[in-house]
Amino acid sequence: MNNLQVVVDAGHGGTDPGAVSSSGIREKDLTLQIARYMYEEFQKRGVPVTLVRSTDETLSPTERVNRILDAYGNKSNVIVISNHINAAGSGYQGAQGAEVIYALRNNSTLANNILNALGNAGQKVRQTYQRRLPSDTSKDYYFIHRNTGVTQPVIVEYGFIDSPEDLSRIQNNYRSYVDAVVDAVISTAGGTTIPVIPSGNTYTVKSGDSLWSIAQKYNTTVNELKALNALTSNNLQVGQILTVPGAGTPSQPTPGGNTYTVKNGDSLWSIAQKYNTTVNTLKSLNGLTSNDLQIGQTLKLPGDIGETPVESNTYTVKAGDSLWSIANRYGITVNELKALNNLTSDNLTIGQALRVPSSETGTTPGGTPNPSNTYTVKSGDSLWKIANQYNVTVNAIKTLNGLTSDSLTVGQQLLIPTTTGTTNTNKTYTVQSGDSLWSIANKYGTNVNTLKSLNNLTSNMLQIGQTIRLP
Repeated sequence: MNNLQVVVDAGHGGTDPGAVSSSGIREKDLTLQIARYMYEEFQKRGVPVTLVRSTDETLSPTERVNRILDAYGNKSNVIVISNHINAAGSGYQGAQGAEVIYALRNNSTLANNILNALGNAGQKVRQTYQRRLPSDTSKDYYFIHRNTGVTQPVIVEYGFIDSPEDLSRIQNNYRSYVDAVVDAVISTAGGTTIPVIPSGNTYTVKSGDSLWSIAQKYNTTVNELKALNALTSNNLQVGQILTVPGAGTPSQPTPGGNTYTVKNGDSLWSIAQKYNTTVNTLKSLNGLTSNDLQIGQTLKLPGDIGETPVESNTYTVKAGDSLWSIANRYGITVNELKALNNLTSDNLTIGQALRVPSSETGTTPGGTPNPSNTYTVKSGDSLWKIANQYNVTVNAIKTLNGLTSDSLTVGQQLLIPTTTGTTNTNKTYTVQSGDSLWSIANKYGTNVNTLKSLNNLTSNMLQIGQTIRLP
């Protein structure tokens, strides 16, 4: 599997606390803590990932499954990790250790790899297994297995909340356990034996890479990499092979001295970053009136290379922004953005000024997106309404903006996929061969229950040529 996509689920939530320890620790709080960290770790490794819930909210089984299937579609390359903490039932008194439960449609490879990784991380382990529905043994017992199409779902039980020893291990070591699970998933998907810098004019994407970090290694720009590889977005897949400029080995800045000779792929911003200065300082020092450079051109560098750079290219945080959405907008990773701004947490404040790369990834200087590709949320808006207006799906907007829920804030700026621009006037859809209610709902940014209610349907059966009313 070389096109891994991951959906991370935090079990229970809201009015459903899950299991509760004798000291009052609730399963829903631990699973959310685990899921948030897991989401960040998959992001750092460059794996497309969606978080089912990022807050303490109540989700029905139907809504949870809908969010899972809405993330990347009903596809076998999608791995669903539902995080849970066990509780002792009949015959389990004094039980300790992790368990992994997998679906009847899948083999045990992923589950076994996860359990072994947890054991190597220091947690006690019990078993991997499948569980059947007593009333119909051809079906899975758990809805997270039964109703998630052809995806690969696993339930990871990290230990027993009513075992003080297990609970202590989970609370103290959950980050190590999550790292183990993430590594096991990527390893099972075939993402471990990736060279850092291969020979020739290609580069194989590894975990944690971004277009920006690769561009920096090869002294080029994000735009040049995208042009060389006909990329229309900043998204990368682990194992993806990219064409890179030059001889296939990273260039290095001239050590020492106060000049620098421009190489193929250099930009003022990349040079400024290497020497801990700013584009404006370099332009002023060299009498430049534009950002254009020539290969072989000699640039003067500041006398004190170690000085703290003056912030020149900045982005002002707006309502609805996150580190991920800003990093994605500029073609860098969250970690790179945090390092650039000396941030120690993911918290942002409206009006906060962040240092960002130059406008080479599709935004204007200062971080304002191209107006034709943005939408400002108004009172009464919903993701579905906006998606319908621009003929795109809700999931496309959520993915582009790093959204993990359907909630919007008035004044929030949304990036709209560039293939949009026309208003959707269709109110009906004619069923074609291969259609299902789920595929139609996903296409039009709605859900199966809404379509069934709107069309007075009592089952999921469709007929070719049938006309379906749309919201």
